[in-house]
Amino acid sequence: MIKGISFLRSAGTAAVYDRLASFFSALGFARGKGWNEEESRGAAFLAPLGNLEFVDGRFPPTAEVLVEVTALDAIHQAADSWLRANPVQDQPGDAAAARLSPITDTHWKSRIFTVEPEPGFAFSFWAWTDPVRGKPVAVEGDLSAAGMRFAIVVARWNAVVTDRLLEAALDALLRSGATRNDIEVVRVPGAWEIPSAARAIANQGKVDAIVTLGCLLRGETAHYEAIYNEVARGIGQSQQETGIPHSFGVLTCETLEQALNRAGIKGGNKGFEAAVAAIEMVSLHRKLQQGGAA
Repeated sequence: MIKGISFLRSAGTAAVYDRLASFFSALGFARGKGWNEEESRGAAFLAPLGNLEFVDGRFPPTAEVLVEVTALDAIHQAADSWLRANPVQDQPGDAAAARLSPITDTHWKSRIFTVEPEPGFAFSFWAWTDPVRGKPVAVEGDLSAAGMRFAIVVARWNAVVTDRLLEAALDALLRSGATRNDIEVVRVPGAWEIPSAARAIANQGKVDAIVTLGCLLRGETAHYEAIYNEVARGIGQSQQETGIPHSFGVLTCETLEQALNRAGIKGGNKGFEAAVAAIEMVSLHRKLQQGGAA
């Protein structure tokens, strides 16, 4: 069975080897195992897909090695930055632009450029102009909340955290096109009561999605695992049995500091993320009900 394909080329000198390894690392290639032995060393770079292709007919001028990417402009910028930061030592007059071609269109509905990080080593990078070319077309939800109705079930317990989650969830919905009249906020005593309230709202069938927000801290709750498991199970069961999307924004943290960090102090806000997930799921449900049409 065929396992993989490799292109081997001698760098010639240790300096050229180091420069080429630096160049491909700067462009974001994943490093392979490579090798470092007494007689030789090798720097391996991996790609998710490898092709051996033969062409009959018109063929654009390219380097022998073509690398397909998804963000061609970003790769071109990274290559330009690397060239400027790493001029060829024995060519003091060398200009980065002379070793990097502009991005041009091809006759095969793509864009391409060629770069020569080291004299004699040229590589072409290209990307399809059609972003879904060669990929399965996925049905995905959009992030427009216009015309959607939401309920937010939020626990009062640990309000210093849950109030931050609520503010961020409202911000996400309103920024995405929902109106304040289409958002119902329901407060419950604690996380334990969230599934019951969510199920009651879902049974009414008046909203398109429910955002659940709460906070459980292990240090303050002796039966932490039991409560979390039941809360998660109840929310999931309500979603499955009613068919109305329920997004999960119930924090489960060791300490109050961790909870505050996840509520906007550091690394984003889980309330905002839960609201965005609810919007996307409503949009996705609608598309699926229409047979997957966008």
